Amino acid sequence: MRFMTVRAVSIMASLFVGALPSELFAWHDRTHLAIAEAAGFDLWYSAAAPDVAKSKVQFTAIESPNHYYNNEAGRKVDASMVLDQVERYNRPGDQEGHLYGAIIGSVKAFRTLRKTGKYARYPLVFCAHYIGDISIPLHNTPYYEFNRARHSINDGVIDGGVRDSVASIRQRMRPIVIRNEEDFALEIARVAESGRELGLKMRSENRDMTPGEAYIQVIRSASLLKAVLAYAEHPPEEGQATSSKP
Repeated sequence: MRFMTVRAVSIMASLFVGALPSELFAWHDRTHLAIAEAAGFDLWYSAAAPDVAKSKVQFTAIESPNHYYNNEAGRKVDASMVLDQVERYNRPGDQEGHLYGAIIGSVKAFRTLRKTGKYARYPLVFCAHYIGDISIPLHNTPYYEFNRARHSINDGVIDGGVRDSVASIRQRMRPIVIRNEEDFALEIARVAESGRELGLKMRSENRDMTPGEAYIQVIRSASLLKAVLAYAEHPPEEGQATSSKP
């Protein structure tokens, strides 16, 4: 993205922020930290930072759409949907959101910055956060009344004890190998679709997530993040086998 002054970002925010959801939640902080630590991310302690960034009004219009996708069409999430969102990464005021593309976009940003010889790992912090967000059911469904009313309580359903469960999460993670961008998009779609399906089930049953359901989603995010970190820093050779569908 081209360099933007704080004043320019502030002007954009004033134009777009009113069109975005007024309450922008995610897994609460400890849950994001647990996902990143279980995945073996050395900067796991920074995994909640993207939510801190989007809480500043001058960055809300740019950063917030990276955290959700309002799937109003009710489409099953597939690899093509993910790839279609990549060019929207960091696009301000995108009311629909582009969480799936933001994951790939942040890895691209890491690789681009690394080529300059500068410290390049902060885009991976954003990536880790976004990968946590895609397992959240209500980040994959439209921001309607049910979503607004239940968003915060569901994001915090396991937050109180999740930091004590990192080892358990790690033991239950599944192995994933990502060879290329197509594999990357497919794995993102699998986790996102699991979240979308759970979100629809919760709405149809008019209920919140159970702790058990939340842990299953967290394990999916942690499994994906571990694979993405390996892919981002050390892309495997073409021809290696990918994981099977869970």
